[in-house]
Amino acid sequence: MASKNYYDVTEWKIGNPYEDIGEVINSIIADIKSRQTELDVNEGGKPGAVIYIPSGDYHLRTQVVIDISYLKIMGAGHGFISSSIRFNIPQNEWAELHDLWPGGSRILVDLIPEAGDEEAKGAAFYVERSGDPRISSVEFENFCIDGLHFVDDGLGKAEPENTYTNGKTGIYIAGAQDSFRITGMGLVYLEHGITIYDADALSIHDNFIAECGNCIELRGSGQASKITDNLMGAGYKGYSVFAQNFGGLLVTANNIFPRGTSSVHFDSVARSSITSNRFHSFYPGMLVFEGSCSENLVSSNHFLRDHEPWPPMQGLDNGLDDLFGLLNISGDHNSIVSNHISETIGTQYIMPEGARPVIIHVVSGKGNYISNNHIVATTETAGEQNDGAASCFSAQVGALLTTDRLTELEVTTVLVEKEAVQNTVLDSGSETQVIIDKTVNAFRGTPVPGV
Repeated sequence: MASKNYYDVTEWKIGNPYEDIGEVINSIIADIKSRQTELDVNEGGKPGAVIYIPSGDYHLRTQVVIDISYLKIMGAGHGFISSSIRFNIPQNEWAELHDLWPGGSRILVDLIPEAGDEEAKGAAFYVERSGDPRISSVEFENFCIDGLHFVDDGLGKAEPENTYTNGKTGIYIAGAQDSFRITGMGLVYLEHGITIYDADALSIHDNFIAECGNCIELRGSGQASKITDNLMGAGYKGYSVFAQNFGGLLVTANNIFPRGTSSVHFDSVARSSITSNRFHSFYPGMLVFEGSCSENLVSSNHFLRDHEPWPPMQGLDNGLDDLFGLLNISGDHNSIVSNHISETIGTQYIMPEGARPVIIHVVSGKGNYISNNHIVATTETAGEQNDGAASCFSAQVGALLTTDRLTELEVTTVLVEKEAVQNTVLDSGSETQVIIDKTVNAFRGTPVPGV
């Protein structure tokens, strides 16, 4: 027997999903609400529903508004393909490409936010419900949200398609919620991929979120959530992962690639873990703790910072110099242990000119424990820089695999500022590589062979 709580957008009686899937999904939600009115029927009553989006291209001209629990919107494939590569090759070469646009179950966000609009106006999916209990168990799974194009940001630094600016958001959750899941999604060319306020028991897992101005932003406050097993990378003006006033956040097994202004940025986050991730960045400030970050664990991660190898994006950065630190830490009683940190950068790219790059920078706080971090700093020999002729893929892979012609780069592995006291630094740099006031902090240098 067919379920009344399963909907296919291509078979729904109202609207045309190919012209405006937003109108169709809103109509389906209205139908669910009109049928599921009883609060308590035989210990049930409002089971929610599944909305299925088959493979295809679906324009969205009306924002989807979700205010019911137990709703699952699912597709038949995340359909990601690089839009950045497409827009940075001559258009007369497009005809030679096997694939041009994203595929799968693809939603094309045709919303046109105006200057001065509230941020949420540009969201393809907007979720909010007031009152008790909090809206719960809404799921987004296995479809693509495509922002289509970026626009001129007025700064004059980049071509319009490279600005990471268009006012569009994929999923915007405006208020408190419980046990949401975002799984297997593909998000591309959105200024904000996922923006969530006041999350509780949230799972963001196994998504492909790339070429977005910002990937994941957890704002307001939250607890007991996880960001796991995602492939993602933001633009040079935005966050790959941002969390604010959060407790109990797990960031694990993600592969976060360039070009975000940071890989992970915590603002007043406590008792959370960043473990077993691979982070790659073209700029300093890969990991930032600001505000009252405390009792967080950063362990068993691989950090790599090198120079942007792809010509269309060279000259664009996050505005931070190499004295900021790859890891910039403010807060108390954080543990930064057993990470591998690589910096490979040509000396001509170091800012300020002639400076010793800082790897771990403890700006303020007490009781931080920094131990057994393996830091490898190298510089490229003359003639090893990219010549500008390579494709994005070959340029990046070539840069990653170039290790045999590198020479040692002099760096400050750990810098503990005067404002930071009662911290412990062990085996994360030699006596000459660590700058620390030993009268108010504890220090043991990494042994140097032959010394």
